[in-house]
Amino acid sequence: MSKIEVMDINLSNKIAAGEVIEKTMNVVKELVENSIDAEATSIKVELTDSGVKEIIITDDGTGMDKEDAVKAFSRHATSKLKSVDDLFNIDSLGFRGEALPSIASVSNLTLKTSNGEVGTVVEMSGGEMLSVSSCDLNRGTKITVRDLFFNTPVRLKYLKNLYVELANITEYVNKMALSYPNIKFVLTNNGKVLLNTEGKGNLLKVINNIYGVEVTKKMIKIGCSNDDYTVSGFISYPEVTKPNRNSLITFVNGRYIKNNELNKAIIESYHTYVPIDKYPIVVLSIEVDPILIDINVHPTKMDIKFSKMDTLKELINDTISRKLESLTLIPEVISNNKQEEFIEKRELLKPIIENYSINEEKDEYEKNNYNIIEETTLDFEELEKKSEKEIDYNIPRIKKIYPVGIALSTYIICENEDGIYIIDQHAAAERINYEKYFNAMKNHTNNIMDLLIPIKVELPTDEYILLKRNINIMTDMGFNIEEFGINTFVIRSHPAWLPNYAIEEAIRKIINIVIENESFDYGKFIEKVSITLACKMSIKANDYVSMDDIEILIDNLRNTKNPFTCPHGRPTIISYSKYELEKLFKRAIN
Repeated sequence: MSKIEVMDINLSNKIAAGEVIEKTMNVVKELVENSIDAEATSIKVELTDSGVKEIIITDDGTGMDKEDAVKAFSRHATSKLKSVDDLFNIDSLGFRGEALPSIASVSNLTLKTSNGEVGTVVEMSGGEMLSVSSCDLNRGTKITVRDLFFNTPVRLKYLKNLYVELANITEYVNKMALSYPNIKFVLTNNGKVLLNTEGKGNLLKVINNIYGVEVTKKMIKIGCSNDDYTVSGFISYPEVTKPNRNSLITFVNGRYIKNNELNKAIIESYHTYVPIDKYPIVVLSIEVDPILIDINVHPTKMDIKFSKMDTLKELINDTISRKLESLTLIPEVISNNKQEEFIEKRELLKPIIENYSINEEKDEYEKNNYNIIEETTLDFEELEKKSEKEIDYNIPRIKKIYPVGIALSTYIICENEDGIYIIDQHAAAERINYEKYFNAMKNHTNNIMDLLIPIKVELPTDEYILLKRNINIMTDMGFNIEEFGINTFVIRSHPAWLPNYAIEEAIRKIINIVIENESFDYGKFIEKVSITLACKMSIKANDYVSMDDIEILIDNLRNTKNPFTCPHGRPTIISYSKYELEKLFKRAIN
């Protein structure tokens, strides 16, 4: 007797739901993507209790006739693929035909749709079709999902608390609004508006809706292309950072994706501009021929494979790096706390409490579910023009400034006609020395200096073996180094760029870095050497610096490639504009 049987359709749909629908955000994602594919110009997402109780998605798309409305609940029923060849030329967000039957199998669902000629209502419960009837409805579709996971209580039990579910949905809808600024998005929860965009195609306005005024003022427009890819969007000034990679937002042909290689290219573009473990806000849209990408590689379609990935990473890196090199990146001290208040309010959406059940959390959640929409007036056209302004690369990126004194034995006070500047003497010296050492090692010359007294370096046996294995690294850098007895090396000459006042200390630090690097990459090696030497060999806080030395320090800083941050990403200089100073002293009134 045969043991293998074909699954019941309801059972197979529930299994599919386990892969596609894990949380309330997945329901919103699948239905919103269907609305976008239906050419909607307006999409409204209404939630009750973060979508656990009810989700309503309303759009003004093409809608469906009665036959398609019924057929849409059949597994693998889709209007987006007709043949195998179409799988290699996908230009829609959805294509598998799994989402709608999967959602219907774990909820009570009502579909109302009209193609402009006839309206249809389909009622579903737990995957079973209860009724199909006609109705009056404007062109578009409205889907109501109630009691999610009512028939799969284990799945319901493992939903996160209401904060987490709402935060996930908000994050997703925000990203889709950024990807499609020409579509009006409205997101509400328990009747309170969380997002409301115009849908007029202005990406900077959408950024303002999501991140607020102060972030919007610090966003810079970019655009570039090569034979295969076109990249456009906005990047933030390095002073605007977030604690995680969620702020690195990339779209490919309108699809939001998470790709580690693209994120790495963006992060490398900001190298030494931002501290470690801090990330800029970046919104990039990538347009590419669908034949050059493979979308069908991940169950959630959140990652794709690229042909010619190296050319795309190079394009992104070069474009962002060049744009950053064209900007004046001195953080300005602002005398108000509006941004902090707005950030505090937005933090209410974050998953602070992870260990409570939905019912236990509900009362507290409802009490604190604030409206976070911020009204403001900004000249968006002027902001975009400012970001597109041409820069003369032949002049220093910091205007001429004049030192007037030192505060707290660490901070150099300067001025010019625009205001007051404060320079961290250690961070500034670090940046100068970092670029000096890095350029010297990168553009290696035969400028060698002999030591009057050779330096002997005795090492433990294991470190001696590692250094001996990589001895060519030292010789390639310009060191004359040779074995000298048991576990000992002797250095007789060194490259001329080493600091004369601490030659032995610098050599020992370089040897330590050579020993520590098991897999060797020369680019990363000279980067690490440069940062280490710059940090250890620069003047420190509380070190005495004469006014003559300060003037030399400032001139050298102005002539560096990036005078705004030390190699660790900390700012070297901040400013108080003349206007801000006058506000503080009540000479200027808002």
